[in-house]
Amino acid sequence: MTVISPRGTAMSTDQQFPAPSAGNGPRPFVKMHGLRNHFAIFDRRDDRRPFTTAEIVRICDCETGVGAEQLVTIERAARPGADVAMRLFNIDGREVGACGNATRCVAWLVMEETGRDALTIETAAGLLDCRRTGPQEVSVRLGPVSLDWRAVGAAHAVDTLHLPLTSGPLRDGIALWIGNPHVVFFVEHLDPEALVRHGPAIQNDPLFPEGVNVGMASMTDARTIRLAVWERPGMLTKACGTGACVAAFAARRRGLSDAHRFTVHLPGGALDITLEGEMATMAGPVATCCRGTVAPDDAPDAGAARRTPGRAGG
Repeated sequence: MTVISPRGTAMSTDQQFPAPSAGNGPRPFVKMHGLRNHFAIFDRRDDRRPFTTAEIVRICDCETGVGAEQLVTIERAARPGADVAMRLFNIDGREVGACGNATRCVAWLVMEETGRDALTIETAAGLLDCRRTGPQEVSVRLGPVSLDWRAVGAAHAVDTLHLPLTSGPLRDGIALWIGNPHVVFFVEHLDPEALVRHGPAIQNDPLFPEGVNVGMASMTDARTIRLAVWERPGMLTKACGTGACVAAFAARRRGLSDAHRFTVHLPGGALDITLEGEMATMAGPVATCCRGTVAPDDAPDAGAARRTPGRAGG
């Protein structure tokens, strides 16, 4: 059954969240985005089937599956104080520790499910506190941010405040860890096309055996940053929440600003960042794209994803 929302957007009511156990059948999903940073989200609290690397790659591919920058699973929490747990997988199937925008999307789903305005999500990067800040807006507290070369994943000791790496306009970068590794380069004029050309050389430099996210940032004023991010495993994203947090943190460490609150403008929109010591709180909109099901890899129609319209927002 389909109903029309007050905004005139078609919404499916055929599939609900949380998803019931599907046995060996199709897997229900919700596709969401935070500033056009897209995620295919699956509820594994009851349906405990794991995902193979091939399934993750297929589902994230927009030509063979749902199409997403990460596959996200909601899990039962294991650590005291957590309401749910979350796991994150890149488009190549590799599990990663943190994604701010994905965390905000999961938090909104669970808040809608429970009627709560605050909750704690267990991740590989630690326990993350989330709050509802508007009708479809969520904040998440991330950190602590580290500049230790070991935390960042460098192959050897290095001055993370002034990295000895250069690629085109990307010079004198600063490396930071916020649950995942980043390098931020400050430039006078932001040029995402230049980042596409020169970012991969930094991402794949031997200094970072596991790869690194590469940010190009420019300061509009002391409280405003324009940012583009080349993400592992190799794509220019519309938005990167952790990248926005470390860009604000890097601006302070470089002496470019003494502010504690920033607006970070990404290609997909703006995020509000508040810094408190080594912690960063990121706030911004979330939106539901669609809901549907995907067939398991051993099904005859495993290449198909059935979608139903979602609710627009953000």
